[in-house]
Amino acid sequence: MRKNSVKNTRINGEVMRALADIIRGEMKDPRISPLTSVVAVEVAPDLKTCKAWISVFGDEQAIADTLAGLQSAEGFIRSKLAKKINLRNTPQIQFIMDQSIAYGVSMSKKIDEVNKNLVRDEGQETEE
Repeated sequence: MRKNSVKNTRINGEVMRALADIIRGEMKDPRISPLTSVVAVEVAPDLKTCKAWISVFGDEQAIADTLAGLQSAEGFIRSKLAKKINLRNTPQIQFIMDQSIAYGVSMSKKIDEVNKNLVRDEGQETEE
């Protein structure tokens, strides 16, 4: 099975939905933030491993706690995933923090700040 085949894309989507349901509804670990979302999932073509990109809304401590909670509950999550999705192998899950949303927000703030400075500088030049 090729990496970007239709079958692999469909499996990635199913695993992503199932992981989101498990994290949102079945996890009772207080370390895991309720504002945790699964951004993307990439299952290896041999179905042995899986990379799951996770986004957490909160401060650095909430992000670190959520990642630690997910890593410690990997076996539980994997068993629930096996019950939800019928795959030949249930993949070993590697959780990766996705900082793209936070990066996008910070870049947007920087662009707004530069635009404000440009408008202010143009206003000062026309007064002179």
